[in-house]
Amino acid sequence: MSKYSGIWPVAPTPFHPNGEVDYEGMKRVLDCMIDQGVDGICILANFSEQFLITDAEREALSRLSLEHVAGRVPVIVTISHYATHIVLQRARFSKELGAAMVMMMPPYHGALLKGTPDQTFEQFAQVGEVGIPIMIQDAPLSGVELSVPLLLRMAREIEMVKLFKIECPQAANKLRALIEQGGDAIEGPFDGEEAITLMADLQAGATGSMTSAMIPDQIKPVIEHFLAGKADQAASAYARVLPAINFENRQCGFRATKVVMEEGGVIQSAFCRHPIPALHSQTKAGLLEILRPLNPVALNWGK
Repeated sequence: MSKYSGIWPVAPTPFHPNGEVDYEGMKRVLDCMIDQGVDGICILANFSEQFLITDAEREALSRLSLEHVAGRVPVIVTISHYATHIVLQRARFSKELGAAMVMMMPPYHGALLKGTPDQTFEQFAQVGEVGIPIMIQDAPLSGVELSVPLLLRMAREIEMVKLFKIECPQAANKLRALIEQGGDAIEGPFDGEEAITLMADLQAGATGSMTSAMIPDQIKPVIEHFLAGKADQAASAYARVLPAINFENRQCGFRATKVVMEEGGVIQSAFCRHPIPALHSQTKAGLLEILRPLNPVALNWGK
C-alpha cells in the first residue's frame, strides 16, 4: 500500500427538502464515511453536486468539512473552474484550511469553451505554485481530452501533480500507459466512475479508487486484496459487489448514495436541487433490494 492508495470516496452534499444545505447532515455524512473505513474523503466534486452549489455554500462546506474531519483522514477539495484566478483562490483557501490535496478537471465551460493543452498545463502549473498536492481528474464531463503525453508532461514538470483519477473510456489502457511511461512521477494512479472498471484498472497498475460514498466499505477489500497479491480474493470480493456498482453507475449516478444514506438514517433527505429529478420509486426500490444482502455501513449507520 503506497501513500496514495486505497479508497477515497466523494462525499455527497445533503440538502433539506426545501433545497437548503443541511450542514448538520454534512457532519453525519463525513462521520459515516470515516466509519466506512475510507482512506480519504473528497468534497465538492461532481458527485457532491458542486455544479449546484453557490460560492458561499462552497466556502462554508469546505470550512465545515475540514474542521469536522479534523485530520482523521486526508481530505481532498475539488477546485475545478474555467477561470484560472478562481481556481487559484480555491487552492489557496483549501491549503489554508488544511486540505491534504486538491482535485482539478481541465478548464472548460460548456461544450465549446475548452482549454488547449498549453492552457491546461499552465492552469495546473499555477496551482502547483500554491504548494498543495494535485489530483488530475480525467473525466468525460469536461469534454477535454487529456492525452497521455500531456499528463506525463504535467507529472514530470509540475512537482505538485501527484495523483491521477482516470475515468475516461478504456481507463485501464490510459493508466497502464501512464505508469509504464511515467514511472515514479505517477505517484497515485486512481480510477473512478463508481469502480465499475476497478479490476481491469487494478490490473493496469491503479493503486486506489475514488468512488461514491455508497459502499466504500464493500469495495475497499477488493483493493486491499489485490494490492496484497491476493488476486483470487479480490476477484471474489468484486464479483459480490459488482451488481450494486453496475446499478449505481447505469441507473442512479450520485443520487444512489443519498438514497442509501437517507434509508440508513445518515441524512434526513435524499433531495437533489433542480433540475436534478428524484430517483423513480422503482429504481430506488431496485437499488435497495440489491444492497440489503450486502449490509453496507451506510444502510444501517443511523438506525
